[in-house]
Amino acid sequence: MSRVGKQPVPLASGVQITVGDGNAITVKGPKGELQRTFPDEMRFAVEDNQVVVTRPSDASAHRALHGLSRSLLNNMVVGVTDGFTKTLEVQGVGYRAQLEGSSLRLAVGFSHPVIVEPPEGIAFAVEGPRINVSGIDKEQVGQVAADIRKIRPPEPYKGKGIRYLGERVRRKAGKAGKVGV
Repeated sequence: MSRVGKQPVPLASGVQITVGDGNAITVKGPKGELQRTFPDEMRFAVEDNQVVVTRPSDASAHRALHGLSRSLLNNMVVGVTDGFTKTLEVQGVGYRAQLEGSSLRLAVGFSHPVIVEPPEGIAFAVEGPRINVSGIDKEQVGQVAADIRKIRPPEPYKGKGIRYLGERVRRKAGKAGKVGV
C-alpha cells in the first residue's frame, strides 16, 4: 500500500468537497475554489471531516496514481485554506523588481524592462530584492515562479540573476590570467 496514498486528507473547518461525475472534484474554502478531474480508477470517500483515497488493485499503474491523487487533493485543500507562496531573490548591481499595479517590472540587465503580467489567481508582492508569488493553486504558483526565474537565471561567475530564496548557486573561478609573459 502506498504510504502517501493510505493517509486520509484532513479537512479544515470551512472547506467543502464535492465529488462530481467522472471524478471531477471541487474544493471550496475561505481563499477560493479549485477544481480538478482525477483518474476514473481512484475512489474518493468523504467521512468524518477527512477524505480517504482508495485504489481498485495493486497494479503498478494504480499504485502510482494512488499517492499522486492523494497528494494533489491535499494540495487543493491546503491551497484553499492557507494558499502557497514562492519567494524569489533578485541579485546583481542595478537589478531591481517593482510592482506597477498588479504587474511585475523587472530591470535585470537587458536594454529594456521586462513586464510580467500575473495570470488569474496569482498575486505578486515585492519587498526589497525579494519577489513573493502567491496563490491557491500550488502547480500554478510554482510554474509562474519558474517562468520569472527563467527570465534571468543565476549565472555561475558572479551569481547575478533571479534565484529562489535559499537556492545555492555553484560558483566558477573565471579566467586564470596570463602566466609568465
